[in-house]
Amino acid sequence: MSKVKPIAKVTHLKLGKHKAWGLADAGNKTVEIDERLTGYRHLLILIHEHIHIIHPDWSESKVIKYARKYARFIWDNNYRWVEIK
Repeated sequence: MSKVKPIAKVTHLKLGKHKAWGLADAGNKTVEIDERLTGYRHLLILIHEHIHIIHPDWSESKVIKYARKYARFIWDNNYRWVEIK
């Protein structure tokens, strides 16, 4: 079975200077997420930026609408990111 290639490369770093929680570059298929995000907010922003990659033609309001729906569904079904150190 072949390995599935990721749609976008995700990196975590501080984005305070950009005044953003996340950034997406559809051309390069990269997503940057503020490393200080946790819990539901992290999930929401990750999904939001991913939608920008797969639907670069969508309006911001449409991206927000669908990101909220997907994040709420996943969160309500007990998704949690656990970092093991």
